[in-house]
Amino acid sequence: MRFTYFLLAIILFIYGIIAAREFLYPIAFGVLLAYLLFPVANFLEMKGVPRILSIIISILFSLIVVAGAGFFIYDQFTTLFSDFPELKRQAISNIDSYQHSLENVFGFQDDFLDQYVKQWVTGFFEDIPQNFNAIFTATTGTLLRIFLMPVYIFLFLYYRTKFAYFILKVVPDDKERVTIKILRDISTVVTRYMGGVVIVVSILCLLNSFGLYLVGMKYPIIFGVISALINFIPYFGTLMGGAVPLLFALLIGETPLLAVRVIILFIIIQFTENNILTPNIVGSSLKINPFFIIFSLIVGAMIWGIPGMLVVVPFLAMLKRIFKNFDSLQPYAFLLGTRGTQKHSISMRNLKSYFSKMKNKFKN
Repeated sequence: MRFTYFLLAIILFIYGIIAAREFLYPIAFGVLLAYLLFPVANFLEMKGVPRILSIIISILFSLIVVAGAGFFIYDQFTTLFSDFPELKRQAISNIDSYQHSLENVFGFQDDFLDQYVKQWVTGFFEDIPQNFNAIFTATTGTLLRIFLMPVYIFLFLYYRTKFAYFILKVVPDDKERVTIKILRDISTVVTRYMGGVVIVVSILCLLNSFGLYLVGMKYPIIFGVISALINFIPYFGTLMGGAVPLLFALLIGETPLLAVRVIILFIIIQFTENNILTPNIVGSSLKINPFFIIFSLIVGAMIWGIPGMLVVVPFLAMLKRIFKNFDSLQPYAFLLGTRGTQKHSISMRNLKSYFSKMKNKFKN
């Protein structure tokens, strides 16, 4: 019976967050953005600026940055769309070239496939401007529907002390110390993660754009920014982000070597991000098992779509911090964490140990 009630509670919970999606995900974004702006607001407050004014300054600054970036991206897309007729002709010419190469290599010709691909490319270049305008309109409508998000951010930052006191009043007296530790851990982890991710994505915007310019890609800023912004989604973001410029390199590139250069570029950028940027900027504050990150991203996409993929990892980190501070829940924290597999991971220490063993083996 207990297990049945547990499953029923999970089903009702999932149904509830799906049914209240339009209401809940702005609040979830508000919580995460409040953590992102907390260092700025807290810094101003520590300098003597009143809390209300420090929060308003932080929110206005972030809105100006987001609005400026949005208009810049829209302007770049407008330039790209104006060149779509010429790009469509180049794409069809490239498809003919690829088709002739396949005929020469494999000795067969498939007119149906050739016609189908050309129709798809034609529709692709004709529909994207309309779809982009529809997406921008829908996004604007969504932003209008969730215009209360700045209010949420303001209230979360303004009442952050009151919320903490409320939680301390709810928990038993013997749990106050561990509750304070959990609240501090969550604040540290989420703030560092959100700030680190924003910094990494900003750096990737520059690296991607400059790299695409060097390899000869047309419209390097557009594709560099797009591929960087998709990196807000962990794991899948890198693959999805690199696929966008690669697809356009195949379609509009004057030579297939451009696609090869794009692949090499993103391999280098991926290595730089994983081994230099993310470890030094974001750090290992999350320490969550990649299996559960990928699993949670899939579940988040099924429940809330793209917003779910964007918010699920920080909330999973919060959940892990809660589990870690209670003895009865520590096994779940261990399951979510990365401990227990260090000797099997690919790291400099393990690689040195492996080569040292191989060297000694050959000597013997």
